[in-house]
Amino acid sequence: MTAGNPDIISAKRTVDKEIEALRMMEDQLDDNLTKALDVMQKTKGRVIITGMGKSGHIARKIAATMASTGTPSFFVHPAEASHGDLGMLTEDDCVVAISNGGESKELSDILIYCKRYGIPLIAITKNPESSLGKAGDILLRLPDDGEACPLGLAPTSSTTATLVLGDILSVALLERKGFTKTDFKQRHPGGKLGSFLKKVSDLMHKGDEMPLVSENTSMQEAMLVMTSKMLGCVGIVAPDGKLKGIITDGDLRRCLGPDILSRKVSEVMTLNPKTTTPDILAAEALKIMNNTGKGITQLFVIQDDKPIGIIHMHDCLRAGVA
Repeated sequence: MTAGNPDIISAKRTVDKEIEALRMMEDQLDDNLTKALDVMQKTKGRVIITGMGKSGHIARKIAATMASTGTPSFFVHPAEASHGDLGMLTEDDCVVAISNGGESKELSDILIYCKRYGIPLIAITKNPESSLGKAGDILLRLPDDGEACPLGLAPTSSTTATLVLGDILSVALLERKGFTKTDFKQRHPGGKLGSFLKKVSDLMHKGDEMPLVSENTSMQEAMLVMTSKMLGCVGIVAPDGKLKGIITDGDLRRCLGPDILSRKVSEVMTLNPKTTTPDILAAEALKIMNNTGKGITQLFVIQDDKPIGIIHMHDCLRAGVA
């Protein structure tokens, strides 16, 4: 049924047509891309993205992607620009104007304004001989390969190509600026993405919350510490403050006997326990816990071999890290 399904045939035809357009755009990439990136990277103000209709929808997404990846950017509606929003543009900005055919009348006032005030203009269009193509200081060409729409009218392949070109610019700028996961986190504090980007240092228990005892401590005292801190373990530190071992709930069950309370922690502890550092993602710490094969649920956080915190699996799960 699937092989002859007209909907599947149509879907694959659309996919093939849009891939073909992307391949054409890939082949057309030239030094103008580098010139455009140079302009955007050197811009002291904002990268202003504009476009009308479907190009405008794509422009909004490009501006949002740039803003979230280290390039201050926002969308200006070309029609609104003609009614006061041109005041959003300054001589410290640059403008990226998008029009597949290059003849969107609504863009004309923005183009004139850029020329009047010397604002760099990057044109994205398939037609270098269009009004937009000629007005741009730098031209980034879209593929002139028709649309996936069987009527050849609805923006489909062209908007996909524009979207991908926006991603090309955003990713290249991100790489040029050395944008990091920490930078990304600062711009995405909410939702699942914000949770995923939390570091161990954001979730760990520290100070008096850490269950720590010296290696000469009795098991009776260690069990009281473990119970009061409620993290399912106790860490054993050497005289120099370095973490030497750990005793977990599981270790207690394995070592239960009539003399357990009178023994020293050094007789029961597991040496060289798995640890983590404060600057790694909590998701990575959770992976360490899951991949040990021993079902551990906590990790001491170490700096210069000394415990500065402890993170529990439940801390990660409560924060939405999974």
